[in-house]
Amino acid sequence: MDRIAITGGARLNGSIPVSGAKNSAIKLMAASLLTDEPLRLTNMPRLADTRFLGKLLSRLGVEVTESDGPDGQQTLLHAAEITSGFAPYDLVRQMRASFNVLGPLVARSGQAKVSLPGGCTIGARPVDLHLQALEALGAKIDLHEGYVYAQAPRGLKGAEIVFPMVSVGATEHAMLAAVLADGVSVIQNAACEPELVDLQECLNAMGAKVEGAGTSTITITGVARLNGATHAVIPDRIEMGTYAVAAAMAGGEVRLTNARPGLIDNLLLKLEEAGAGVEHTNDGCIIRRNGARLNAVDIETAPFPGFATDLQAQFMALMTTANGESRIRETIFENRFMHAPELMRLGADISVSGGEARVRGVEQLEGAEVMATDLRASVSLVIAGLVARGETTVSRIYHLDRGFERLEEKLGACGAQVRRIKGDGEPEL
Repeated sequence: MDRIAITGGARLNGSIPVSGAKNSAIKLMAASLLTDEPLRLTNMPRLADTRFLGKLLSRLGVEVTESDGPDGQQTLLHAAEITSGFAPYDLVRQMRASFNVLGPLVARSGQAKVSLPGGCTIGARPVDLHLQALEALGAKIDLHEGYVYAQAPRGLKGAEIVFPMVSVGATEHAMLAAVLADGVSVIQNAACEPELVDLQECLNAMGAKVEGAGTSTITITGVARLNGATHAVIPDRIEMGTYAVAAAMAGGEVRLTNARPGLIDNLLLKLEEAGAGVEHTNDGCIIRRNGARLNAVDIETAPFPGFATDLQAQFMALMTTANGESRIRETIFENRFMHAPELMRLGADISVSGGEARVRGVEQLEGAEVMATDLRASVSLVIAGLVARGETTVSRIYHLDRGFERLEEKLGACGAQVRRIKGDGEPEL
């Protein structure tokens, strides 16, 4: 397995371009199943997760072509014919979001057999809400031997879908299925994340009639068929927030480009409260810190537009050397403090009780060997390593490769001393 080694102490100065959003790209790729015409996605990130989903889509009959076009990295997906409605466990288990092929397959072909995605290290994240939405749309659902069998031979029907709790994945899944349903569907208590707006824009470019994404009520008027389209993936707000935290951690001045700072206002306000400088630009923002010690700041994760759970681990790393004590409350996922013991190996003073962590800032972190436990935890260890004395080595970085494109290159261009140590092979997720 590959590892990443970081020699701490270098300030960051330079520019980092933000890639397309992983969490949006993988749902947009699934939308290609809804039409027999080509869907061209630009501003596409090249990640382990997009490769995994591309492999699954190819098995279902989608022709997937990656290239560099006039608009940067792009992926062309063409599902001229669905050749299989079977998504096996060995592919679905590698990436949870691949379960979202179920709705588009049923919407277009009338049937599908898709593996349940299995467990998750940061919480159970059951798919009950996904299945309830499909059943509301008229699909017959059977569970057998770890697989979901879904059928709607006469097509899906518009319906009211009321989620008992907010779920980004279930909201996206309902949207992907309802666009081809007969009649009007209304999704209540929908998630409001920017990635849902991105999905709406792509689906509408394909001929769908979706409105309300970004609010708690989404209305979808089903159409008989969708056409091909070209759509640019929204910039990755989690990657942007991660590099903003890294700049505040290491000090210096970093310009983030191809970004939308309005999508991480909550984080940027917390960085300013801690003592970092934030300046908005035409295509992103600039993060500055002159070397003065940051102040401890409390955060509590919440659905958008609150503080993103996917930035919690990074912010905890930032607080490990801040002046004072910060409280970090995690309200979205259980078990999402697994990075805390690894940060403590670097000398951090952290105590965890239930859904709250208390971080008492220390003067200096010390380099050590640490292990990534999930995608966001892995990059929090890299951020801590930027200021730790000596060398920090992060193992199991296949987690990191799922969501961060060319991380060593982007940080290295700003002066970070970070390098990848090649291993004998990569495990499957």
